[in-house]
Amino acid sequence: MSFSRRNFLIATGVAAASTTVLSACSSGNSSSDNSVPSVSKAKTMNIPVGTKADSMGPAPEVSGAVKGGTVYSLDQFDMDHLDPAQIYVSTEGAITRPILRGLTGYKIDEKGGCILVGDVSTDAGTMKDGGKTWSFTIKDGIKWEDGTALSMDDVRHTFERLFASFVTEGPRYVQQWLVGGDKYKGPYDGKHIDSLEVSGQTITFHLTEPRADFNYTLAMPGYGLVNKKNDTKEKYDKRPYALGPYKIGNRDIGKSLTYVRNEHWDPKTDAIRNAYPDKYVFQFGFELVASTDRYIADQGNDQYTMSIFNEVAPERVAQVMTNATLKKRVLTQVDTVTYYWPINMTRIKDLKVRQAINYAWPHQQLQTIRGGKATSELATTILSPVTPGYQDFDLYGTGKKPGGDPVKAKALLKEAGKIGQKLVIAYQASDNAVKQAVQIKNSLEAAGFQVVNKQVDKTTFYTQIGKIDNSYDLFAAGWSPDWPNGYSVFYPCWDGKNIGDGRSNYSQLNDPSVNKAIDAASAITDVEAANKAWGNIDRQVMELAPVVPDYHSIRNWMYGSKVGNVVYDAGNTCVALCKLYVKK
Repeated sequence: MSFSRRNFLIATGVAAASTTVLSACSSGNSSSDNSVPSVSKAKTMNIPVGTKADSMGPAPEVSGAVKGGTVYSLDQFDMDHLDPAQIYVSTEGAITRPILRGLTGYKIDEKGGCILVGDVSTDAGTMKDGGKTWSFTIKDGIKWEDGTALSMDDVRHTFERLFASFVTEGPRYVQQWLVGGDKYKGPYDGKHIDSLEVSGQTITFHLTEPRADFNYTLAMPGYGLVNKKNDTKEKYDKRPYALGPYKIGNRDIGKSLTYVRNEHWDPKTDAIRNAYPDKYVFQFGFELVASTDRYIADQGNDQYTMSIFNEVAPERVAQVMTNATLKKRVLTQVDTVTYYWPINMTRIKDLKVRQAINYAWPHQQLQTIRGGKATSELATTILSPVTPGYQDFDLYGTGKKPGGDPVKAKALLKEAGKIGQKLVIAYQASDNAVKQAVQIKNSLEAAGFQVVNKQVDKTTFYTQIGKIDNSYDLFAAGWSPDWPNGYSVFYPCWDGKNIGDGRSNYSQLNDPSVNKAIDAASAITDVEAANKAWGNIDRQVMELAPVVPDYHSIRNWMYGSKVGNVVYDAGNTCVALCKLYVKK
């Protein structure tokens, strides 16, 4: 998938996370010249917690922006989930920024800076008891799309419904941290969880452990607020209720999604979002070459079009990125993600077999298929080079043999008595993914494997590979921290406690030494020591070879000539939909 489940940057150890500042990736926008940005040389910037004044609306006006018009999109696929409780894929988080709101959120400025502020909350929260207690007071005047006021019942219900059995795909942090969460079954039987306390306009969370970064956690799209009266449970996933400046107008699943203005949204309550276009029309079913060619032609409504997912097609990278005129309409962004291929540990149990897959991997060939160095840097680690705590190591010789080492791989298979080992590989059904799958099959079979490639529908891909009884040995995935913290890389993806349907430990790694190291690192209070610990865990995991790190991404989003202010949202790691406007 061209987006990881989350695209954010690890920064500090969990207990070291200050309530005033955390680190995240700088904007890295280099579309003004012909140079290729470097992931390994990208700098970091601070994401501080804003003041109470920063949390007050309206959002700062975008220079030169005008109201009116329609912004369109050209993207490959529709969203699997729109219920915030089920959102853990970055594209779903990105597309819902205009309609959903949370307790906290990220406010960006015209220079690419980003701060954490209160969204529906008056500020970014008040911490007590070293981070075991957090309180948030709700602003006045916030209304749902039907004109009814956001109530404290809605706020409480939002977090209690996270425990419902039908919620399987979203983040699990709140459920795991709330006192009594291990026994609570959700609100639909009329019961509340005692660790959520409501008093007037304030909700207080009582946690089982100190979480100095809890206000960052709540900025995740997965904790967007839900209207209790209109909670249709499973059906809410197709049609959520809006608190933001837009609401769903029409939806033709698999083809299009239209947002229209929410007339009950008050900009005075919203420090994050602007609302310049009258309408957004998201169009699905467009492969990368098709969308890129339409951007290049720049005709009709395509002049008013951008993409959430689709980037410049690999086949068009050279044409677009070396043409100064075309490149002016490309937002280039060093991302914080590492894309990798988890190896199913329940099916591929032999360490030497997993090591052989790593040695045989055709990193360089796949980079070429993706469009070359303008699109990515080869990965040898789980953490990105832009991540504090990153350690530069290469256990499987990628630097020396970026095209793979089939001789070494075959020797390992022979030692294991596994020549001819069958591998069932899942990949998303897209033109470029098919080309990469063919290359992977050829390279692995040259190393002594027998490969069976399986196409999986793009819309439900993560749902399918997230099942613990899936029938795949290897599948494409990727991850960046859910918020600026190392815990949110290694705990959800590599801790044995996160094996289960809908969870993100795709490899189903359950190694006692890794689990213990994650617990220890999360308790370190010194920033440098915590960062070092997360880097050590990266190496520790890679020594077990439960994954093939593939690449670190460089985004290249192209857009039409009449879309104004196409900028990067560093907090949500996507194009900032609520900063766009239609040029007259």
